[in-house]
Amino acid sequence: MEYLELISVPAIVTVVYALIEIIKKCVGENEKFKRFIPLIATAIGVICGVVCFFALPSIIPASNVVVAIVIGGASGLTATGTNQIIKQLGKKDGGDGEK
Repeated sequence: MEYLELISVPAIVTVVYALIEIIKKCVGENEKFKRFIPLIATAIGVICGVVCFFALPSIIPASNVVVAIVIGGASGLTATGTNQIIKQLGKKDGGDGEK
């Protein structure tokens, strides 16, 4: 396995995370939009996976386009999870007594 194949998933996660943050800034505080963020992140990840498969085949460890779609979609969902980890770590204790 080449070292480029090791960075494909984190690279897709970073791109999807950045695009979602830009989209969130453009849309604003829309609750309907927030419900679709994981779906949008998955779609962006799938697009990135397919683009990597055809444009830079050495960077993604996929033998066919279906595997590239799965890797991209999982990377998009990982970006959503990363967002939630950062949000929860930055959250201050509400002091409501629950743990």
